[in-house]
Amino acid sequence: MLLRPDARAAFRSWRRTRPFWAGLLLMLGGTELLVVPLSPLTVLVSLGLGGLAAIGIGLALIAAGQFLWWLPSARHYVSINALILSVLSFAATNLGGFLVGMLLGIAGSAMGFGWTPGASGGSGGSKGLAVLLPLALLAALVPAGTGRAEAAPQGLRAAAVPAAVTTTRFAPHGFAFAGVGQLPTAEGPVKVMMLTMGAASLTDYRMTTRDKGNPELALTAGKLDLSGHVTLYLTRFSGCLEGLLCVTFSPDGLPVPPVIPPFVFMTRVTAEQALVTADLIVADGLRLTV
Repeated sequence: MLLRPDARAAFRSWRRTRPFWAGLLLMLGGTELLVVPLSPLTVLVSLGLGGLAAIGIGLALIAAGQFLWWLPSARHYVSINALILSVLSFAATNLGGFLVGMLLGIAGSAMGFGWTPGASGGSGGSKGLAVLLPLALLAALVPAGTGRAEAAPQGLRAAAVPAAVTTTRFAPHGFAFAGVGQLPTAEGPVKVMMLTMGAASLTDYRMTTRDKGNPELALTAGKLDLSGHVTLYLTRFSGCLEGLLCVTFSPDGLPVPPVIPPFVFMTRVTAEQALVTADLIVADGLRLTV
């Protein structure tokens, strides 16, 4: 049954006083993430933790959309957290609902963050910003990293056995791109994940070498800061995103999300590090033991 003209006018007035379309996109993205895990039980069991994560993230995005509708004053906080969850769904679920749910979540988050009430209670001139912000976000982040992780640095060769690295907190800044490539070693090329960023901070850093036939060396630092064209070459990487969702990445396993917000951090990190390059490395309390 169609709404009466006065009901349509009331709905239109209500819609213009909040980031309505942003909330709708978030709820659609969350619903899409729920579609596969809410399949028959046999499908859900086969999905394992990825299916459970999809349910949790999907419900959280739907709740975020509801918050944008009924509590628009909290849109900035809600939008930032929804953006984090949308991007993390790429790694934690079925590739972010095969990219559809993730992209809907990113678009809704950006529109919600960019929305402001107009002078007459509507969205005013911010409509253009809200629509273009998701495209600007992807255009600024994706092309910046595309192609930069395709080749190893010229003249550098990594150790045949990657070093073991642990840190209680890994915080990248200006994360641009993550990809997979080949790195030369004394025993032939090795497949690695290549993570590029502007800077990174590692707390309680410990690196242990595992070269064949040589004594084990341990390098520790209370804090390690990398800056200027930082690239990490890893054969394995695991940790807890935002200290909550624990995942493991590898070149042949779970892919690293191609775009990661600059405010995401990881705790309880363990990694197999083949090589690291940076313009500047500053260590606090550096110690080398045999």
